[in-house]
Amino acid sequence: MTNLFCIKDKVILITGGAGILGRTIAEYLAEQGSKIVILDRDENAGKALVEDIQKKGGEAAFFITDVLNQEVLEKNREDILAKYGRIDVLLNAAGGNMAGATISPDQTIFDLQIEAFKKVLDLNLSGTVLPSQIFLKPMVDQKAGCIINFSSMAAFRPLTRVAGYAAAKAGISNFTKYMATEVASKFGEGIRVNAIAPGFFLTQQNKALLTNPDGSYTKRGQDVIRQTPFGRMGRPEELCGTIHYLISEASAFVTGTVAVVDGGFESFAM
Repeated sequence: MTNLFCIKDKVILITGGAGILGRTIAEYLAEQGSKIVILDRDENAGKALVEDIQKKGGEAAFFITDVLNQEVLEKNREDILAKYGRIDVLLNAAGGNMAGATISPDQTIFDLQIEAFKKVLDLNLSGTVLPSQIFLKPMVDQKAGCIINFSSMAAFRPLTRVAGYAAAKAGISNFTKYMATEVASKFGEGIRVNAIAPGFFLTQQNKALLTNPDGSYTKRGQDVIRQTPFGRMGRPEELCGTIHYLISEASAFVTGTVAVVDGGFESFAM
């Protein structure tokens, strides 16, 4: 029988691929024989990641990008197709947060900075929608492809502080389900759209919020652990298996789902 989990030679694009989670995912997928395209605004980190993958015998390329700039993304698409001839998978991992779009315990809703809120909404939500539009086109032409968006626990539960980020991630979950129907009904069953919702993983964006300088957990970090049945934060490599499944033929009849990888946080019962 064919190996349903084989992803050898798939051309996989990862926006925000030079970040902590993106890097781990890229390295893992390269080890499985996929051709990895890192799309990121951090040129030094992106090129260093490509070098690391190539040193281990993997295939990878880097293109500097801006997930909110249509012209830049279209040039990325042109360059990727010139190099590889196709695009099989898009992982929309780019995103982030900023102080003005959060509400700390000593603040109220009146302290929310609407311009910062808009920027966070734009980066996370529009920064998923626009790359999906741009990189979907080759998938339609080849009648096959897979898009995986990055949602969050904040899309399921109204987490305090992260007002802008949570609104954006809720939108991504909704957009994922919308796109699943949109592309399948108009372009065929060969194109699938799903999302992954990580629980709490330490990244550049949340490290200061969840941990103290000495590595111990902040009060918020302690609250997360208390509500996570596994009793710990996730490890970046623990996202790889779910992503592998979603981009492989093993999930050929799966679309429009948001796969939760959270150590039980979303299911926590008081």
